[in-house]
Amino acid sequence: MLKTTLGQWRMFRAVVEHGGFSQAGDAIHKSQSTIHHAVQKLEDSLGVKLLKVQGRKVRLTQAGELMLRRANYLLEEAAKLEAVAAGLGAGTETQLKIAVDEVFPQALLYRVLDTVSAQFPLLRIELMETVLSGARELLEDARVDIAISPVTLANGFNEEFCQIEFLAVANPLHALHQQEQDLSFEDLKSHRQIVVRDSASTSGKDEGWLGADQRWTVSHMRTSIDMISKGFGYAWLPLPAIEAELQSGLLKPLPLAQGAKRTAQLYLCFADGDRLGPAARTFIGELRYQSESMLTAEQLEASD
Repeated sequence: MLKTTLGQWRMFRAVVEHGGFSQAGDAIHKSQSTIHHAVQKLEDSLGVKLLKVQGRKVRLTQAGELMLRRANYLLEEAAKLEAVAAGLGAGTETQLKIAVDEVFPQALLYRVLDTVSAQFPLLRIELMETVLSGARELLEDARVDIAISPVTLANGFNEEFCQIEFLAVANPLHALHQQEQDLSFEDLKSHRQIVVRDSASTSGKDEGWLGADQRWTVSHMRTSIDMISKGFGYAWLPLPAIEAELQSGLLKPLPLAQGAKRTAQLYLCFADGDRLGPAARTFIGELRYQSESMLTAEQLEASD
């Protein structure tokens, strides 16, 4: 059985914050005698002196300083607990799990997550970065609520969401850039290709041209970009992910006579829309809005 109550700790903190019993009473709409009695009972129950009076001011004892830090944490956690309960009562989920293919523009994703977190500050977001069919697998296994994937869900909702352009690139000093004519796929075969592995644990799939005699296979897009920037090979990489490397000159488009560019369709997927809570719906709405804004900006830039 606890010796103290949250109410007593709230009144104790109010005395400290407002500098006295009378001031605390005015601030939290309690009588001075009620607050004084609560703090005295708190001290008696704990057997510790929390406050001392110096002139007209009330100050913390050394023990009071320690107990106030603990009380602040306790009261903050109690407030969070009540907020979670209120959210549950209103149907708001406490956790949102999202699988996102690594080719999706990170800057856009970060803006969406930040907006959702601002509206649902107690929401815990778990982001799983995937490759190819990895996002679909997580959704099928009910390990995530929403997926952004290049592979559709067999039974569920699949919305054509956005298209990502891929560009064949290598470091400017790579041997492929030293030829004085347009390249063919035959020219690529004798050079190392960097490939990103499908993150699905079962039924992984291949994507794009994989005709090189020598391949290095990695697990993350960022590893592939780093290797190619350092001259270890070539690959078709998502344009949003390599804009900085292209501008800085670390990467250069390969002069392929055909097939230098390709496009991948991404889908917004979820199993059952009726089971999505307010935070998940907000995420989807903000994702659509930010994507449309990005496309509009790109169209305006292209027209200029």
